[in-house]
Amino acid sequence: MSLPTTASQTIGPFFAILLPLGSNELAPPGTPRAIRVEGCVFDGAGTPVPDALIELWQASESGQHALTHDETFRGFGRCMTDPDGRYSFVTVKPGRVPGWDERVQAPHLSLGIFARGVLKRLSTRLYFPDEAAANASDPVLSGINEANVRRTLIASAVGPRRYTFDIHLQGDSETAFFAI
Repeated sequence: MSLPTTASQTIGPFFAILLPLGSNELAPPGTPRAIRVEGCVFDGAGTPVPDALIELWQASESGQHALTHDETFRGFGRCMTDPDGRYSFVTVKPGRVPGWDERVQAPHLSLGIFARGVLKRLSTRLYFPDEAAANASDPVLSGINEANVRRTLIASAVGPRRYTFDIHLQGDSETAFFAI
């Protein structure tokens, strides 16, 4: 008996063929509080990954599901890395949202990563460095005991309304990924 090949058993990436790219601009042009989030995806040897796909999901500025209250804001975007492994998104900083246990979470972006050699999507979060009090009480972030692991989830501010967040797929600087 032979079963059909599933997505996690194929080679790739075939994103351009099978997965619509979407947009890396979640906030409409001219949004006054728009931010830029950018970074690079690295493999275990520290080499940039030129063919990864990053997905971003987030709440609106008011902490609501993006389409619930603000039809001008999309809470989902996709971005392919460029030949140097770089990606970027233009969005807004999300508001705080309740978690599964009703505790309020810090503003964060949920990221999914698809890349060569990665058979199932990797999931992580990006927290903002200028939200120290909210980060300290976030149920997910504060639940990570190792400071060096927790640190891999916090972006760096590199300018006004501009953040950088590098993603390391493996190695000593590996980004914390969640099993969901």
